[in-house]
Formats: sequence, structure tokens, C-alpha cells
Amino acid sequence: MISKSTIDKVFEAVRVEEVIGDFVQLKKAGSNFKGLSPFSEERTPSFMVSPVKQIWKDFSSGKGGNAIAFLMEHEHFTYPDAIRYLAKKYQIELEETMPSVEETEKAGERESLYLVSEFAQKYFQETLWNTEKGKAIGLSYFKERGFTDETIKKFGLGYALDEWDAFTKEALSKGYRLEFLDKTGLAIVKETPVDSAQSKHFDRFKGRVIFPIYSMSGRVLGFGGRILANDKKAAKYLNSPESDIYHKSKVLYGLFQAKQAIAKEDRCYLVEGYTDVIQLQQSGINNVVSSSGTALTPDQIRLINRLTKNITVLYDGDAAGLRASIRGIDLILEQGMNVKVCTFPEGEDPDSFSRKNSLEELLSYFEQNTKDFIQFKAHLLASDAKNDPIKKAECIRDMIESISKIPDNISQEIYIKECSKIMDISEEALFSSLFQLAKSLERQVSREVKQQRAAQSLTAVQTPVEKVNRLEELEMNILKALLLFGKQSCEFEDLTLKEDSDEGTLYETEKYTSTVYEKIFLDLQQDEIEFTNPAFKRLYSTLMNKLHEEQAFEVVRFSNMLEPDLMDLVSDLLMQEEKYKLDNWERKNIFVRDKSQTIPQFVSETILHLRCLLIEQKKTELSFKVKGENAPHVEIMEETNNYNKLKVLLSRKLERVV
Repeated sequence: MISKSTIDKVFEAVRVEEVIGDFVQLKKAGSNFKGLSPFSEERTPSFMVSPVKQIWKDFSSGKGGNAIAFLMEHEHFTYPDAIRYLAKKYQIELEETMPSVEETEKAGERESLYLVSEFAQKYFQETLWNTEKGKAIGLSYFKERGFTDETIKKFGLGYALDEWDAFTKEALSKGYRLEFLDKTGLAIVKETPVDSAQSKHFDRFKGRVIFPIYSMSGRVLGFGGRILANDKKAAKYLNSPESDIYHKSKVLYGLFQAKQAIAKEDRCYLVEGYTDVIQLQQSGINNVVSSSGTALTPDQIRLINRLTKNITVLYDGDAAGLRASIRGIDLILEQGMNVKVCTFPEGEDPDSFSRKNSLEELLSYFEQNTKDFIQFKAHLLASDAKNDPIKKAECIRDMIESISKIPDNISQEIYIKECSKIMDISEEALFSSLFQLAKSLERQVSREVKQQRAAQSLTAVQTPVEKVNRLEELEMNILKALLLFGKQSCEFEDLTLKEDSDEGTLYETEKYTSTVYEKIFLDLQQDEIEFTNPAFKRLYSTLMNKLHEEQAFEVVRFSNMLEPDLMDLVSDLLMQEEKYKLDNWERKNIFVRDKSQTIPQFVSETILHLRCLLIEQKKTELSFKVKGENAPHVEIMEETNNYNKLKVLLSRKLERVV
């Protein structure tokens, strides 16, 4: 259990823009920040963060909340783990009691996998530093690679004893279940059922040095293990299998350590192996990550895209491997990112090269040898084709395919001109080929769209069109007014009915000063209006109590104390207005009205519209009663008449307000 004082300190220290900035590249947008959604695939920013309100909203997925809600949604943290993460980030001393065995057992399956993985990382690290075999074998290996103590600890490197079940025995003795050791791949269970007392099991990573694989927030997801013995039958590198928490195609090794440097430098270096990342970071190149020996995937590219648009891929000096590797870079171009390539001298890789050179020499080498990817690929293919016309035609088609992936037309044209010079072919021929390829893709997309529409049309007839719920819309506006302006004093106008025998019916204007929350409370109480949406009703009640109790109401503090569903509702209400700022309407001379400039009008108009709508509903109910066989028609007609008079008065008030 985490103490309340720790939680309070975390809420006081946390800045939502700083927390999210570790995962998403945020750019200033007025008083807010915007960026690409981390929850969906997009190229135009629809994710907004408000430092003033200390909340975020993702308009593409509909998700929103405070800093803790972001960590729970993005990193799948539990609430306590989100608090622990933030306490560590803001260097707040954590006061908590250790979870009991019962509490550990009650943890969900996903959380149990995290707990097992974190225990394993600590165990392997402890084995490396505090056992004779760990120091003699594992630590010696890392030292031979040139890693310092600081670097070894920074990446949480470890060692697994060369014994069949040393780790599994220790984990079981600490109360971790074999089922979760099996699901994370830390233990391999044979033959008998997992829960059986006779289960045969052994350690997956025995006799290997361990490279923990972290999430973007620093949670242990899985492991990579390198064997040190000369066993030709065993794989040199072994990775954790896929699990509920570890998906190899969605993880980049070193991203946890590199994310801040990537955002700061606005560039990411991409390498292949674990030791490449570690050695470069030790040399001072901190903005480097690895795809861990796998082909680059769209999910991995999107992780980088949230932090920067600029990628430099570092390749070994092996020419044959280079030609095979560059094919995957088209995926990066599709994301609209800027790709550069840097190759090392023959026989060198990022690990070996960075060991032999200082930081200044490394940076100088990158500056002199980094080339734009399209130009690099064109030169490489041109040298391959030489004077072979068939090969040359294939290379040109290959280049056109890469250029077609670039979403920006101006960039496409520039690259066409460059390729024309490098490959000695006319620009017209290249443009024609690009046009034909674009048309072919367009036809393919058109066919797919038609198929989708045909499939949708089959269900469209059965699916009614969802109507806008005007009542909920008005209730939301009232909640919004309370959140944004609840404590503000404003001058309101009201119309009262005054009978005059000579001049007929007259209306008298009355002006008065009131806080927004008192105005709303009294007006709704007057007609005994209650919210129809249960969540709105709960939020309204909680809000009114806080506005009444607290002298200085703060939205940030209020939202932090709410349950997750209400927190999500609050972020939706507060960030609705900010959505317009994503589109930069001002540049098009379209100005969205700021409600803070016309608070009395907004509040009065909303309440009057709500009252008019409810009157119409009452009149509709009464009209159905008239059709009843034993309905007292006179009473109903009188009640209807009273509602009509009230509607006239409200309409007059509304006309004056508008």
C-alpha cells in the first residue's frame, strides 16, 4: 500500500506535459501542446495536452484523462504502479508497505507477468554482481566488451547460472507461480500439466548473459540472452517468446534509455543489436535504439515517429547484408519520415567502431558519411546494375516504388530529379513510371473501398442512424460551465412577467450578480431538473459539493480525486473546445468563439434551452395522456396551457439572451 502523503506529493509535483512528453513528441499549440496519437495510426496530430488543466485528450480514439490515466492506458500500469513511476520520475520518496502474498495472488494475469519479469531482472542482476560464477563469467564478458559498471547497471544487464533450474527454483520459493514463469518464457515446462507437482521444468536462459528488454516507461517486458559457451547446437542469441506483455514487433531495445535524447536531438539512430545500442550510448550517442535483430515493423516505426520525424539508420560495413536490409526502409518513408543512412567501414559495426573512436570522432564520421536514403539507394542500385540494361530497368522500378511511398509531392519531385542524374534516365520517364504506379495503387484502393462499401451496405439498412441527443448535449454544457467558470461572479439578466391592465402583458428586466454555480443550482432547483445521464448526475452532484465547500476551487485538484470514468468525462468536457485549435482555423480567418468572453450568455442560454426542451417533453407526455380513455381532459388542458405560457416566457428570455 502506498501512503496518502506520497500520493499527494506526486499529484503536487506531476506535470502532464512532462509525463506524456516522454512518450510523444509534443509541439506548442497556443497555450496547449499537440502531437500524434499514441493510440491510433495517424499522420495529422489529434492528440492534445493542456498544461493549465493538467489533462490530455486523444480525439482520434476518444480517450483522455490526467497523467496517471495516460500511464494506465498507454503503459498498462495499475494505479499503484503509475504512482510509483511518477514518484521515481520526480524523485519523491516512496512510503509504502510490501504487498502481502494474498495481494500478489489477487493481481491480474497481465500484472502477474510484469511482477515475474521484474523479479527475474533483479535476480539476474543480483547473480551477475554478487555470485562467484556471475562475476567470473558474466561480469568478465561485459568488461571484455568494454562496458563500464555504470553502463551495466544503466541497462540492468545480468547473468543466468549454467544450471538447469536455478532461477525457477528461486522464483517458486518466493511465491511466484510456475504458470506465469511458463507464460513469460522464463521457465520451459515439459510433458506434465503446468500446475502439476510433477512438472518437469528448466530455465530458458541458463548459462547466458542477460539483456532485459524494457517498455517505453521502464517496465520489464522480456529478455534477450547470449550464450557464452561454444555450443554449436544452441542459438547464439535467445529471446523471450511472445506473451501478453511482450510483442517483439512492438518493442525497440534501448528506447526507455534513449527516448528523452531522441526528443531533444530530434533524431533517432537505428542499429541492429543490443551491444550496438549499449556501446553507442556509453560513447555519448544517447539517441540510439535497436530493432533487436528483426526486420523493422510499422509498430516500431510509430514508436519513433511519436518522438521525432528524423531517422538515421546505421549499417555494418557488410555490402551483401546492406542490400537485403534497405528493403525495409520503405516502411519508414510511408510514415512521412525523413530517412538517412550511414555505413561503417568494411568489417566494422556500430559496437566495434564506437569502441575505437571518441565521441567527437563518431559525430564527425556521422556528419561526413550520412546520406539521404533515396540518394544512397539510387547510388547503390546504379553501381549494382552497371551496364546491364535488364538490371538497370529493375533498379529504376525499385527506386520508383520507394519514391512512391513518400506522401509529400514536393519531396517526390526533388527525388525524381536526383534519380534522373544518378541513374542516367530522363525525368519524363521517371515521372511517367511514378504516375502509372500511383494509378495502379489508386485502382487497387478503389476496388478495396468498393468491397468495403458493399459489405457495409448489407448492415447499413439494419443499423439505425444515431441521432444527436440534444438533452445530453445541454447537460454536458452545464457541467462544462461549472468546471470552467463555476466560481466566477457574473452579472446576469432575468425577465419577470408584469401584468398591466392598460397596456397588456409587460416584461420587466432585472439584473443581478451571482457566481455561475449558484446561478445554475438555483435555476435547476426552480424546476426540479435532474440530469438524465447517470454519469452526468454523479459528476454534477460531486461538482456542486466541491464548489460549495471549497473557497478556491481548482479543476486540476478536483479531477485528480475522481474515479477513472468521471476523470475521462471531465477530460472530454474540458478539451472539447481545444479540438478546434488542432485545425488552425484562425489561419483561414475563421474564429471560434471563446466561451470565457461571454460566460453569462453561455450559461443563461444553456439553461433556457434545457428548460424549453423539458417543457416540450412534458407537453408530449400530456398529449399521450389525452388519448387515454379515462384521462381528466380539463386538468390536462389546463396543465398544458400553463406550460405554453411558461414556454412563451422562456422564449422571450432566450431571445433577449441570444
